[in-house]
Amino acid sequence: MTKTAGTAGHLTALGFAALIALSAGPALAEPPRIAVVATGGTIAMKLDPTTHAPVPALSGEDLVAAVPKLKDIATIEVTEFSNVPSDYMGPDRWPALARRIDALLADPGIRGAIVLHGTDTLDQTAYFLDLTLKSDKPVVLVGAQRNASDADADGPRNLLNAARQILAEGALGQGVTVTLNHRINAAREVRKTHTSNVETFNSGEAGILGYVDEDRVVFGRRSLRRQTLPLPERLPRVDLVAMYAGADGSQVRHAAESGAEAIVVEAYGWGNVNAEMHDAIAEVIARGVPVVVATRVHDGRALPVYGFKGGGNTLRKAGAVFAGDLTPDKARILTLLALPADKDARKDQAALQRVFDK
Repeated sequence: MTKTAGTAGHLTALGFAALIALSAGPALAEPPRIAVVATGGTIAMKLDPTTHAPVPALSGEDLVAAVPKLKDIATIEVTEFSNVPSDYMGPDRWPALARRIDALLADPGIRGAIVLHGTDTLDQTAYFLDLTLKSDKPVVLVGAQRNASDADADGPRNLLNAARQILAEGALGQGVTVTLNHRINAAREVRKTHTSNVETFNSGEAGILGYVDEDRVVFGRRSLRRQTLPLPERLPRVDLVAMYAGADGSQVRHAAESGAEAIVVEAYGWGNVNAEMHDAIAEVIARGVPVVVATRVHDGRALPVYGFKGGGNTLRKAGAVFAGDLTPDKARILTLLALPADKDARKDQAALQRVFDK
């Protein structure tokens, strides 16, 4: 009897435990994980008490802690890559940043990555990453036009919106984006258009990809001209030279003579320069230095149209490549990666042009 009673009591206890487990509902799922990679920029700056000018001051952990709502939607894992103004970002840092992000995204539990970055070169870093990252997980670059000491700093809102975008339906496969002031822009097409206004990034005629609204993230389109190139062990030296009224071509010649492996010319209109620049461009191409012609005009493409000496048609006949609708800065980035990727691109105008036409 004692044994039977003990067994019955044990079963009753098990029954109660089962009822408690059922009433508690299913086990709570682990929150999604998002990687945050801090590089610096205005978003990480505060006013120096002595100079009263913004300087690097905050870590990625500091910036995340300033947005309490983040922990309500995801587990944030911060990587401190650097803390520099974005004017210091370039080919010497981009490859290491790309490799770091690829390593983070290789973790199957990471839903995507947010890169905190200054706005001066934000679009360039975004395009370099879009060309080189291997994962199709969302990578969102955010920054701020106002430093963290400002009462209406825009950094916290941009950071929260980036996290919401990563977790949104449709975020996968959109490529690297720049998302500020609620607007989602594709890396290839986005550019900074205002020195101080928070509505500084747009994509010109291409338009934004979507919008981070109060209730949900709405995607309206995808970028159709994305491509991926391998990340080489060494990036070539590619110089950027501007056409200006009265330019004599000496800067083009100097770039080639001092070791540039390719040159991007920031031209006027459809891709035009004066006669002196034409002669210098033709000379360096004949010496084996590829020249890419981009336009300084915000909208439209660089095309070999005009037939006067220095017009795009004469530059094409001299062997120049045309960058289409890429900005001069981004034409330089594509050249940095195209030359190592295609052994013919250094000496074959058509091979390099095919990369720009994709």
